[in-house]
Amino acid sequence: MSGADLAETTTPAPPPNATTASDVPERPLFVAPRTYLEQAKPIMPQKLLTVLEREQMDALRTIRAFLKVRTSYDVMPLSFRLIVFDTSLLVKKSLNILIQNGIVSAPLWDSKSSTFAGLLTTSDYINVIQYYWQNPDALARVDQFRLNSLRDIEKALGVTPIETVSIHPERPLYEACRKMLSSRARRIPLVDIDDETHRAMVVSVITQYRILKFVAVNVKETQMLRMPLKDLNVGTYEELCTANMDTPVMDVIHMLVKKSISSVPILDKDGAVINVFEAVDVITLIKGGVYDDLNLTVGEALLKRSDEFAGIYTCSMNDQVGTIFDTIRRSRVHRFVVIDEERRLKGVLTLSDILEYILLEGEENE
Repeated sequence: MSGADLAETTTPAPPPNATTASDVPERPLFVAPRTYLEQAKPIMPQKLLTVLEREQMDALRTIRAFLKVRTSYDVMPLSFRLIVFDTSLLVKKSLNILIQNGIVSAPLWDSKSSTFAGLLTTSDYINVIQYYWQNPDALARVDQFRLNSLRDIEKALGVTPIETVSIHPERPLYEACRKMLSSRARRIPLVDIDDETHRAMVVSVITQYRILKFVAVNVKETQMLRMPLKDLNVGTYEELCTANMDTPVMDVIHMLVKKSISSVPILDKDGAVINVFEAVDVITLIKGGVYDDLNLTVGEALLKRSDEFAGIYTCSMNDQVGTIFDTIRRSRVHRFVVIDEERRLKGVLTLSDILEYILLEGEENE
């Protein structure tokens, strides 16, 4: 090849989209495992909280700290009356005692083993109604039915057994609240050990309402809970059970059992809330142990309600959690029906929802 030929020779151009040496990034001299981790999983910036959200979380932390330093014993009133049922008591007699004393639940005691045997609630009487409704031939034996046979009814219906959860009075109130949430119980008995006999004894029963009122009275930071319900994930707003004044009572009782709820809002023909049928209303209907006379409508059943009924508590999606606590501090309330300006049903906010919110909201970040 001549010198002229060499002079005319040129380096061929790289093909399109080819990578040249200058395009290859320089590799680090030392590569640690962290280098690959940082390349594969970039660090995401944390969400910036608004002033309102920071205040809300600070208030929740304060409430939780308060619950951890106070005991269940602190919630007990200075003076109270405790009624405990022996499991050998007739169901009919237990119902009459509840009505005479204006209560809706009582601890159960097994005198044979001297042990706490759970809590009798309105759910147990509803189970009895369901059982006799499904087995009308067994209705003749209702007067001989005893509390220690409630387990048999639960098995026959396939429902959740009665609660046997309890707590020592000197344990932190926070622990009692967590037990109530995990067991879906609305109240929890305080069980202590007698110093002389060394046997368990039921001291009292504390409810969700009493705990939340205790918080509302003693923790001023509840006023800092200024975020409205519409911005929070608290309460039930979908697949709500409802009824009207002409709905058969047994249909509503079936709803209470199937959904494991304690109330059903009653709507008019335009969808506005006009009342609420509660599980405790069932106690009045079966007064005297009459389980076969439930062929009445919701409207007829509500006429039998006591004159001492406190009324229906409502709120809107714009109400703040602090306002909810203020209402609990002032009134004996067990749930809020969430409505709009036309009184149309939007949701239901129970004390269980509120308790779950103050205990669990943002807890994973702490």
